[in-house]
Amino acid sequence: MSGANAPEILEAYDKVRNDKDETNYLIISYAAATGDKLVLTSTGTGGLSELADKLDPSQAQYAYVRIEYANDTESTRVKFVLVIWIGEGTKIMRKARVSIESGEVKRVLGHHSISVDARDKGDLDEKDIVVRLRKAGGADYNGGRG
Repeated sequence: MSGANAPEILEAYDKVRNDKDETNYLIISYAAATGDKLVLTSTGTGGLSELADKLDPSQAQYAYVRIEYANDTESTRVKFVLVIWIGEGTKIMRKARVSIESGEVKRVLGHHSISVDARDKGDLDEKDIVVRLRKAGGADYNGGRG
């Protein structure tokens, strides 16, 4: 179908999930302006800010990122976020199909704490996402300060 389970995508996914690997994000894009074939277009070690810089405002893309944050002075947590990116310049038919096609991506990249629908890079502010991760995790050792 979409190719979300292509070997190179699964390998990149495993690297992002592996604490011993520096790779902390991957980006999947559509191979062509039409159709549902997905390809791995980027991986990196620069975290959410680097990932956000690489997203194309004229496309719909999917990303998966490992985020580490401190719960308190004693511990850190590692969580995973699925990003469903629909750039402002994405064509209307592609936007409509993402709601259907994203299900396959969610199935393949299944281990994530939250999913973030992003339309512009401001939707990917790391502080805001960490607040969401803390809420999703159920334990907030930061006294409700996000």
